[in-house]
Amino acid sequence: MEHQNPERKTEVALSQSTPLAAVDDEMEIDLREIFFELKKRIWLILAVAVIGAAAAGVYSKALLTPQYTSTSMMYVLSKETTLTTLADLQIGTQLTQDYKIMITSRPVMEGVIEKLGLPMSYKSLRNRLSISNPTDTRILYISVSDADPQMAKAIVDEVAEQASEYIAEIMEMTPPKIAEDGEIPTVKASPNIKKNVMLGGIAGAFLVCAVIVLMVVLNDTIQSEEDVEKYLGLSVLAVVPDRNGSSSQRGKSKKRSKSRSSGGGSSVAQAGEKAKEDKEGDR
Repeated sequence: MEHQNPERKTEVALSQSTPLAAVDDEMEIDLREIFFELKKRIWLILAVAVIGAAAAGVYSKALLTPQYTSTSMMYVLSKETTLTTLADLQIGTQLTQDYKIMITSRPVMEGVIEKLGLPMSYKSLRNRLSISNPTDTRILYISVSDADPQMAKAIVDEVAEQASEYIAEIMEMTPPKIAEDGEIPTVKASPNIKKNVMLGGIAGAFLVCAVIVLMVVLNDTIQSEEDVEKYLGLSVLAVVPDRNGSSSQRGKSKKRSKSRSSGGGSSVAQAGEKAKEDKEGDR
């Protein structure tokens, strides 16, 4: 038989009890306490939400420059491509993707800048341009955003013209048709003040809630008898009341006793003087 080492048993026992201690040290989050803290500070949350919404609204209206968007429409298929077979349909779809890349190419952007005399680089103009292709169609929507609505229309029309000529030259085909020119926009596309106000209010309320939750989670002070039993494992035998009120009352009682003693002393002195006067009168 093998003899077991008692020291080894002790080491095994300690190693087995270690996870239990680790479990006891884990932080516990009381969701009910967090809920009550949030409920107690509901007015603070609402106030910060209103302030955040107002700040977002002022920022969107006073500091952000309104942008207007004009859109033109281009038809991909031309005389050389038909839709008689499935292969022709796939070719039309592939041409749509090719057109999207060629419209935003540097020669097209530089041609628009030169024709309109725009004070910007081709990369800046490309950032103002967006191209969309509705599903299962061979139509491209070209949109341009600018602070001036008339300039937005002029740029999108020139982009469509330059792209049509460039595509025809590179692909050696009939230029794609411009199905619809841009129009002068009357409604600004951005900023969306209502959306920004809502996001500002939500961000403010979320920030306050996060701070309150963090304060509750990181607060490790003992505040009640239940906390003593929960964290220290000790039973509460007695509770000492707050002495602030009793000390103030004690101070008041001392003042009253002093006033009474001073009043009593003066009356005794007056009685002694009166007795002396009576004795002198008898003599």
